[in-house]
Amino acid sequence: MKTSEEAAGMPRRRSTRLRSQFHPNEEDAGMPPRRSPRLHPQTQASEEGAQVTCRLSPRLHPQIQADEDGAGVARRIRRRRGTSQAAAASLPDDDDMLREILLRLPPQPSSLPRASAVCKRWRGLVTDRKFHRQFYAYHRTPPLLGAFEDGAEFAPMLDPPDRIPPQRFSFGRYGRVLDCRHGRVLVKDMRVENEVVVWDPIAGEERLLTVPSKFMGVFLGVVLCAATDHVHGRCHSSPFKVVLVLHERPVACVYYSETGLWSNLISIEAPCLLCSRPAVLVGNCLYWMTFSNDMLLFDLDANSLTMISPTMISEPPITDGIDLGNRQILQAEDGVVGFAILSYPRLQMLQLNVNAHGGPTWVPWMTVEMHRIPGLPPRIEQEESACMLGYDEDTDSLFLHVRRNVYGVQLKLMQSRKLYEKDNVFHFSPFKSFYTPAIAGGPNAAEMVHIG
Repeated sequence: MKTSEEAAGMPRRRSTRLRSQFHPNEEDAGMPPRRSPRLHPQTQASEEGAQVTCRLSPRLHPQIQADEDGAGVARRIRRRRGTSQAAAASLPDDDDMLREILLRLPPQPSSLPRASAVCKRWRGLVTDRKFHRQFYAYHRTPPLLGAFEDGAEFAPMLDPPDRIPPQRFSFGRYGRVLDCRHGRVLVKDMRVENEVVVWDPIAGEERLLTVPSKFMGVFLGVVLCAATDHVHGRCHSSPFKVVLVLHERPVACVYYSETGLWSNLISIEAPCLLCSRPAVLVGNCLYWMTFSNDMLLFDLDANSLTMISPTMISEPPITDGIDLGNRQILQAEDGVVGFAILSYPRLQMLQLNVNAHGGPTWVPWMTVEMHRIPGLPPRIEQEESACMLGYDEDTDSLFLHVRRNVYGVQLKLMQSRKLYEKDNVFHFSPFKSFYTPAIAGGPNAAEMVHIG
């Protein structure tokens, strides 16, 4: 049976099921068959069958879209912004995020001044006093800026651009530093017999204290921050206390800045001849070393003195051929009092234990070959000197003078670093503090300080 197409004299068309890739309307219009858009989605004809230029499929190129008439008109599709705005709304405030980043800058003197130079927004953040408090609380331990030695001369220890010029921390008159702690320095003015000076080198402030008449001779002293609600290191406005101890007798006295008064004299009956080396703070007790290998202890809570005469079981005994300058009180593990003996190239360390009879005893703790510590000279000749200068309990660092150089040895890591060169060092007091020079445009812009 002939179809209508055959009757009209037209060739018979194949089934659209077999030739689904061709459109019947295109064949009827006398147009050449085109490929199926399903197989070739990048080409598409208009609905009227006009022969137009092929355009890229909007499915593959969403930035281009044809109009409804099939003309090859391209226009850009606007990006959807709803999703990105929602995501941005869920992020923390920009200043809060930036503040968290800036808090993690190293606590070196040049860090915040350099950050303030980036832009006005950064300067506003790093000059805020609240940010400074957060910055100190985050780092907790202030950096070691240098040491006061041989009187009141400052020896910087940091490398440029963090190096503090010595004249920046100049006492300005002849004195001898007794102690450095919590950003303050206790100085004995050698021209005035009955006064000591509590000096804040960073704030440039001094307070003169008239000592009790009992302390008119030679004495040692300690300055401490009396506040307990903040991180020590920049305690400029915080109350402080000063502890003085006589050099030849165990007699002590305490000054409280909050009241401006000295306590009554605190004393015990015991022979005592203290070394001039600064006291070491272990827990809440101060320890001084004596020439007879005993230790004088001052309890800051009880305001009491105790003389500790431990039994020596070390080999060899401390007094055998060991110079007084090569003995140092330090803090051992778990907050126990320790003792270091240097007989170069060997460093022997002991800790104070209480035996079964209730008596204090020195127990060997650790022995280290000094030439094996990275950073120290591998060996020294017999005629060359090596001695201990002091100790910093906050960083657990021992300071040595070897081959006319000053080294700092971190005892937990057993690593050392050369700090500076000096032929002879007699009195050594390490100075630590958070130091942020005034920043241009900040609240203290008039006090702008340029560091090395």
